[in-house]
Amino acid sequence: MVGFVGKRVLHGLVSIVGASILIFVISRLSGDPIVLMLPVEAPPHVIEAMRRNLGLDLPLWRQYLIFAGHALTGDFGMSYRWQTPALDLVLDRLPATIELAVAGLVFSVCLAVPLGVLSAVHRGSWIDTVGKGFAMLGQAMPGFWVGLLLILVFSIRLNWLPAFGHGGISHLIMPAIALGWYPVAAQTRIVRSAMLDVLESDYIRMGRALGAPERVLVWKYAFRNAAVPLVTMLGVYFASMLGGAFVIEVIFAWPGLGRTVVEAVFSRDFPVVQAGVLFTSILFVTCNLLVDLSYGLIDPRIRRDG
Repeated sequence: MVGFVGKRVLHGLVSIVGASILIFVISRLSGDPIVLMLPVEAPPHVIEAMRRNLGLDLPLWRQYLIFAGHALTGDFGMSYRWQTPALDLVLDRLPATIELAVAGLVFSVCLAVPLGVLSAVHRGSWIDTVGKGFAMLGQAMPGFWVGLLLILVFSIRLNWLPAFGHGGISHLIMPAIALGWYPVAAQTRIVRSAMLDVLESDYIRMGRALGAPERVLVWKYAFRNAAVPLVTMLGVYFASMLGGAFVIEVIFAWPGLGRTVVEAVFSRDFPVVQAGVLFTSILFVTCNLLVDLSYGLIDPRIRRDG
């Protein structure tokens, strides 16, 4: 078990280092931030002084080593745009993103579980057809399109929900639906497939032969075993929502980490981009690590093979 955990932790560390190098290089391809920080008529010696002050005159490899060394101590530098420590800005915006991701995950699970179970129980019926069609529709409509449709219908036409901002439950409903819409399809298929396997098992057939109520067999016994694949994948879905929430945050003007990183990209705010993406990468790797460990706890064969 120790070797299994050690390998997964090592893979996670390599992924984080790779992500840090990638975002460090890509962020600098967006251009020179000095151009946006100083007026057009700034003299050359002022531009060079500013570049030296920010360390942008150093070779790229040396800039990365300095960044990595400071990042290990939690220092990601000062934001060029907001003039505040980049890590403090990231930690300030992160709770809103986590709130949105949790709400989206809850929405997707609450919708996918009944659809998957009913589709499996009524296999081949119109209920199964509707469930599979809804799953396909979820994959065919990306989150940003769903978000725009929700704003058009419930904010502009019906005036039921606010179109943007962060506040009470009413502000959270449409962003959560838009973010959780796509995972519904995959989760429905997982639940349906697992339920079909469990419903054909011997102990379910024995329960039916003994006259046990169908709803008890389905929800108390079959679903409990069929839910294992979904539960072990929830960490992956949650991590994906954290990483993909920036589109929904921009559409609904949600004050989360993703929207902040997008604004930092357009203003070439390297410290905020690096801190935000690296922090998200760490969360993503951590969630995947927990999922891998859960596999090992559930199936000992994985520990031996890993």
